[in-house]
Amino acid sequence: MSDHLNNTPRKRRLSVLAGVGIAVIALIATMTSACSAQSPTTPKGSMGGKPIVIGVVGASEPYWATFKQAATAAGINIDIKDFTDYSLVNPALSNGDIDLNQFQHIIFLAQYINDSGKQLTPIGATAIYPLGLYSKKYTSVADIPAASTVTVPNDLTNQARALLVLQSAGLIKLKSGGTIFSDLTDIDTGASKVKVTAIDANLTPSSLSDAAAAIINNDFITDAGLTYDDAIAKDDPSDPNAVPYINIWVSRPEDANNATYLKLVSIYQTTKAVTDGVQQASGGTAIFVQTPEADLQASLNKVLDDMKSH
Repeated sequence: MSDHLNNTPRKRRLSVLAGVGIAVIALIATMTSACSAQSPTTPKGSMGGKPIVIGVVGASEPYWATFKQAATAAGINIDIKDFTDYSLVNPALSNGDIDLNQFQHIIFLAQYINDSGKQLTPIGATAIYPLGLYSKKYTSVADIPAASTVTVPNDLTNQARALLVLQSAGLIKLKSGGTIFSDLTDIDTGASKVKVTAIDANLTPSSLSDAAAAIINNDFITDAGLTYDDAIAKDDPSDPNAVPYINIWVSRPEDANNATYLKLVSIYQTTKAVTDGVQQASGGTAIFVQTPEADLQASLNKVLDDMKSH
């Protein structure tokens, strides 16, 4: 009997405590639900939310600050992440460390995809930086004598591009018609007007003292005491052979249709203060293009196919 009397108050206390516990849990759940309803997750890139991170090489160029201001004015929050090594930018995008990148042309992207097996996709064009033919002896391609020597850079990407420029200028003929893998062995010497010698890119300016002409990378034009306007031949941005050299915006495949990312591409392409800054940084060599994404992807696919069959 005593046990029954002693246990009855204890059971009542446990019942009361259990009821209080359930009430507290219910209250917490209600408060959490209310907070969630009042404070939805802010989409990435929205002002106040996490910024969209864009990987570039050369973030110190003033036009990136101009671009960030234009994005902010459009209600898009971005961060520009600088890389000093070109080889690190695409892996950072593949790994999710950044959301977009803008630093490369199609061939560079294709090489990364081919080597890594990871997929990335172009979502917009920026500009092409034509590769030019220069001479201190002749003012036009037509004046270059037959059998004279023209020098080109000896690195594979620039050499192939240089040979395509020479072919377009009518100075040589390539047996295959020309690809991103063309080298000196592809030249049809019997059908070509000039002889071609490949040397280090940084030596092409000084070669003008002996050679009839030289293909000189934009980085070295001033070393020869020349300006971009002195080129007697150069890439034609409308030539299909030039498309793989268009610089591009790149995303992960699942983000290819992200409306905010595409808006950033549009801001870059259409904001005059931005394009003026890019032009100044390029020394006046940039030719801006708005090649459709489908054409960029088609060019990327072709380059990848060429790499597999080469």
